[in-house]
Amino acid sequence: MNADLPEGVRVYAIGDVHGCAKMLDRLLALIDEDLAADPATSVVEVFLGDYVDRGPDCAAVLKRVGEEVPGRERVRLMGNHEQAMIAALADGTMMSRWLAFGGDATLRSYGIEPNDWKHDPQALQPIVQSVLPRRDLELLTRLAYSHRIGGVIFVHAGIRPGVPLEEQSSSDMIWIREEFLTHSGPFPAFVVHGHTPVDAPEVTPWRANVDTGAVYGGALTAIVLEAGRRHRFLSVPHG
Repeated sequence: MNADLPEGVRVYAIGDVHGCAKMLDRLLALIDEDLAADPATSVVEVFLGDYVDRGPDCAAVLKRVGEEVPGRERVRLMGNHEQAMIAALADGTMMSRWLAFGGDATLRSYGIEPNDWKHDPQALQPIVQSVLPRRDLELLTRLAYSHRIGGVIFVHAGIRPGVPLEEQSSSDMIWIREEFLTHSGPFPAFVVHGHTPVDAPEVTPWRANVDTGAVYGGALTAIVLEAGRRHRFLSVPHG
């Protein structure tokens, strides 16, 4: 697949991290090595969402994702797990739902033991709000639902077939599965996404899935897109 991108732009789109901070560090180092060996005029790193929950070091992942790198644009997208975290921070009645969804791992990475509050998870809300660094709270409020570069749109989960890009719902962009994955195409733009774990990166004429299940023992993967060049992948094994 040759990406419909502006000349000189190279995009690295990174799949679901889910708290696997060591893997993310290794993948970001691979990106650095790739750029050192083959520089690009303009570099965009797109994080496709689901930084938190389930994995061992969600706090460190949010810190890494929030950092700026000189000479690169970083785009951070909303995942359904970030949305669940935001909902729990805003409404304590949503806390138990988030914990069951993998938020317990996120809290432990910030030094909070959710089992200490299992009889009253709602009481965790003000504690979590006070413990989370301001930078992480601000990052969560800035996450975008989609980002388009040329003829490529980046979203966490996918888009709804038959709906113009400008009319896509935020819910679909972070939650959709079957209606999107089984659609034979085309879409209004080539879609790069994560959300649904696969054993290896999946590329069709209309979309690319780079969620290779890092938190489930799979690799952490980035797709590399550039005008006039065939797509390629950078990945690091689990561990």
